Amino acid sequence: MCEVGHMPIEITCFKAYDIRGRIPDQLNPDVAYRIGNATAEFLGARKLVLGRDIRLSSKELSDAVADGIRDAGAEVMDIGLGGTEMVYFATDYLEADGGIMVTASHNPADYNGLKIVREQAKPVSADTGLQDIRQLAESDDRVLAEQRGLHAPVNIFTPYIEHLLGYVDAGVLKPLKLVVNPGNGGAAIALDGLEPELPFEFIKVNYPPDGTFPNGIPNPMLLDNQAATADAVIAHKADMGIAWDGDFDRCFLFDEHGGFIEGYYIVGLLAESILKRNPGASIIHDPRLTWNTLDIVAKAGGKAVQSKSGHSFIKEKMREVDGVYGGEMSAHHYFRDFSYADSGMIPWLLVAELLSATGKTLSELVGERQAKFPASGEINREVADAKQTLGTLHGRYASEALLVDDTDGYCFEFQEWRFNIRMSNTEPVVRLNVESRGDTDLMKQKTAEVLQVMEAAPVETA
Repeated sequence: MCEVGHMPIEITCFKAYDIRGRIPDQLNPDVAYRIGNATAEFLGARKLVLGRDIRLSSKELSDAVADGIRDAGAEVMDIGLGGTEMVYFATDYLEADGGIMVTASHNPADYNGLKIVREQAKPVSADTGLQDIRQLAESDDRVLAEQRGLHAPVNIFTPYIEHLLGYVDAGVLKPLKLVVNPGNGGAAIALDGLEPELPFEFIKVNYPPDGTFPNGIPNPMLLDNQAATADAVIAHKADMGIAWDGDFDRCFLFDEHGGFIEGYYIVGLLAESILKRNPGASIIHDPRLTWNTLDIVAKAGGKAVQSKSGHSFIKEKMREVDGVYGGEMSAHHYFRDFSYADSGMIPWLLVAELLSATGKTLSELVGERQAKFPASGEINREVADAKQTLGTLHGRYASEALLVDDTDGYCFEFQEWRFNIRMSNTEPVVRLNVESRGDTDLMKQKTAEVLQVMEAAPVETA
């Protein structure tokens, strides 16, 4: 190995968990090359998996990443177009030293990014190497190996699809009618592989992968984007609607009436299903909304284990306690047998199996839970000083609370209601979640109360 100088630069697109930036001022082929080269050096990699999403800039960036990896002497195992979970799968399946996915998921069309994992699809985040990679990429040195690494296409599609199908009992599945909306992102690639193996009828909305995003950015969390799925469910009298973000590491479900199901209730649904196959297993959850999950896991004989929000924390906790499943209300769902990684395909397959096996509708499966533990859903508020706002809420509620938990922001629990308040890592925003025990009016009343206290929080001035 030798190091060859090139100009030091500042790279501004490194975030807490991944790399995201505008094209081309924040992220471009030079930056992508540097990151590929630095990742190979940091991991001491012999071979790295590389994948990309359907964005128009992804091929050029992927080629640059590959050049950087190869110049460091590592082999590029290129799986081509797909989703982030396919890189997770391939990294473990191919026993690679790590993987890089070129994607900006649900960000605007003029953005792109990279998600990096090490061996066995273990996450690389700010505190586990991402900042080290940044420093290497920004420096005036790059690693050039005496022998350049190979760049070879690798097809992992068939084993990937077979792995997904292994989560459900094909003999139980019924000919459900499902609306599927990839938002012109990459989910259609996986769906095309699954469709011939399943008895479902797919009603396809915004289906073909298209990096121009003719129907808007694939972000089902936006209310405007939910209408297409909901309307199609109603029009076709479908059993369920499913929508994905651009790199399909998250899926979002709609019941047979077109109603959007909060991710919180899907966590409980999946936990109950998985515990039937894995009695007594550990289920990982985040602190934002918890009572429904705790209730279900306890009744199913499992062990509920709390983790700080965020994929790197959830995955670390799952490995620590050998958790079989982890779920966040943000629609990230993690599976032990999927390298402890998140998948946007496994959750809807499991829910479709539940619909088939129980004969119940999705609204019936979650309706009782929604009534038992009504929740506000996540409410984001811009504030002048997020830390000061959390301090104000602590001063107002801590003395009255039966429990105060600072695992992630603050959780305040009372006899009949609770709430979590946490700061964003990247913007002056606080995120509020409120739930109650079977009292929707109380939940709404307390949500309004907490928001009022937040808005009245004093702001220190210089």
